[in-house]
Amino acid sequence: MPPELATDDPPLLRFDGTERLVHWSTAALLITVMVTGAALYAGPISVLVGNRETVRTVHVWCGLLLPVPLLLGALTRRGRRLRADLRRLNRWAPGERKWFRTRSRADVELGKFNPGQKLNAACIAGAGLVMLATGSIMHWFDAFPVDWRTGATFAHDWFAFGIWALVIGHVLFALRDGDALEAMMVNGRVPAAWARRKAPRWYAEQRSEPQDGQQGGRQGGEPNGGVQVRDSEA
Repeated sequence: MPPELATDDPPLLRFDGTERLVHWSTAALLITVMVTGAALYAGPISVLVGNRETVRTVHVWCGLLLPVPLLLGALTRRGRRLRADLRRLNRWAPGERKWFRTRSRADVELGKFNPGQKLNAACIAGAGLVMLATGSIMHWFDAFPVDWRTGATFAHDWFAFGIWALVIGHVLFALRDGDALEAMMVNGRVPAAWARRKAPRWYAEQRSEPQDGQQGGRQGGEPNGGVQVRDSEA
């Protein structure tokens, strides 16, 4: 029986333990940076929190540590699925840009990540680099001229507003999709029906390979630690 018609089609592993650990470690650091940054920026919040110097220290160190979970996860042996997903996020399949037009969205056969998720990830990554650079200039200001410090402060403030908007949007979209939210928060798996509906190309790739435990010596029975990356996603 074709998998599309099977009633016992098992769930698919969307995010393994390493990916979930990296996601939530990064999220905890980012939320801390955002909250402490708001306390430093807004006078009323700063007064309520108090101990501004401690808040500043926490903000700086959490900001510097922000890339660490991703780097550690991607460099370990258990990070094969994470590395494959990073490649997926960095690749746009032909026709995916049509997804941004509501009328043609239904015609786009999506892979594991939709174009909105890819664009959000790219914006967060780019903004993170800008925040790291400008924040370093603001913290170790003695090494930089005044005009650099002024520009860094301006860019840091406005990129912070952008990150707040991106994170809030990410959370709202996640809350709208209970299956995807459960996959990230609980066991990393999504129902097959969800995958067929939201990520049909990824579903077809997963079902074309042996599933977990059916083949020894390969995690999930698939290359790249259970994730198959095809040129069609380039």
